[in-house]
Amino acid sequence: MGLSFHYSGSLITPELLPELVAEVRDIAEVLEWPYCIYNQDLKGTNFGSNIFNDNIYGISFTPPECEPVFISFLSNGKMSSPMLLQSLGRTPNHVESKYLYIISVKTQFAGIEIHKAVVQLFRYLNLKYFAFFKMIDEGNFWETSDEKVLETNFQRYSELFKNFSSDLGKHPLKASESVETYMVRLLKIIREKKKGGNLSGQGLPEQ
Repeated sequence: MGLSFHYSGSLITPELLPELVAEVRDIAEVLEWPYCIYNQDLKGTNFGSNIFNDNIYGISFTPPECEPVFISFLSNGKMSSPMLLQSLGRTPNHVESKYLYIISVKTQFAGIEIHKAVVQLFRYLNLKYFAFFKMIDEGNFWETSDEKVLETNFQRYSELFKNFSSDLGKHPLKASESVETYMVRLLKIIREKKKGGNLSGQGLPEQ
């Protein structure tokens, strides 16, 4: 739970990957954000196809109090992450497999400035490196570039998180209740309390 953004995309050409990695690395170093570089050589892979090998290509970085941001790809040039490849890379389930190409990053605890900085980085990279890119930003900053909208959405999610934390204590897990049933019950209580001011639901990027 917490304000996040979700994205998917693909590289224009394999040759652009080393340049992309170098630019993102330089930015991470200036901002003193830890980063991890993966394979960079996409030449000779199945780029542009629907098949892929077991390697991850690209880079990731981690801003303060933020989940890791992956600007990483499978060998076919589509965005993914090491965790997604491990968990969904070989799934036979068609419905599950589409989530292999959707990366989510929670910025709730990183704050507005970090959220803005990462979104703006993706704007820049999209213009230069991506053949396709789509982002769903729960803060609506990607869609609107409006800082006040972003601030409002951060506040809404903060209130929702406070309500959730409070209700955990007021409504403990019952002895006869499964964790799944408990979470459904708890979320129902929160939604009833928030009627009239619910956060608007948004879909994830589609491939």
